[in-house]
Formats: sequence, structure tokens, C-alpha cells
Amino acid sequence: QVQLVESGGGLVQAGGSLRLSCAASGLTFSRYTMGWFRQAPGKEREFVAAMSWSNGITFDADSVKGRFTISRDNAKNTVYLQMNSLKPEDTAIYYCAAGAAWLPRRRPDEYDYWGQGTQVTISS
Repeated sequence: QVQLVESGGGLVQAGGSLRLSCAASGLTFSRYTMGWFRQAPGKEREFVAAMSWSNGITFDADSVKGRFTISRDNAKNTVYLQMNSLKPEDTAIYYCAAGAAWLPRRRPDEYDYWGQGTQVTISS
């Protein structure tokens, strides 16, 4: 019933930019948080950024602060991740997630639904 679909991944050179999108459907929460996570080969899933859909409060990981920006479009039920000044260490599969919460959450186990992921590869 709930569906989260990421898009916008691809291959880009270091220093370049990408914008990821996550289109949500079927969510019945009266309040929820949306999050972006990433996972590189052989690594654990890592928090990137999150926002409360209800009030727009956001929180970013230190590793991406100043480079990545999470935002939303209420009319399109879509959350975005604008990624600038990309580095090779940003290479990973990026996932969006949704969970019932009033404020942004930073742990994967605080989310109930996940998208399929989109690959981001940064060349050096």
C-alpha cells in the first residue's frame, strides 16, 4: 500500500551536483518524518538527512552539512535531496524512508517504510 520511489541517481564527477527525489504514496500517518540514508558496499546504512513533513524541521549529518539540502514539495508528495560539491566518498545507494514521528529521526530502526534505493556514483 505504501510506496516510496527514489529517482535521480547517476554518475557524476567529483565537485558536481545531483538532485534525488522520493515520491511517496499511500501514507496514512497524521504526522511523519522523511529521511535519507545511504549505504556503500560493505558498510552499514548511514543517516544523511531527515525532515518532519508536518512542520519542515530538518536535521543533517555532519558529513554532508553545508553540501546537501533536504526539502519538500507538499503538492507533489515528494521529498528531495540536493547534493552539491560531491566527493568520491559520497558513492553509495541512497534510500528514502518514512516513519511515524513528530520530529526528524536519525536511526534506521525509527523508520517503517523504505524505497528501493538509487545508485549514486562519484568519479575522482
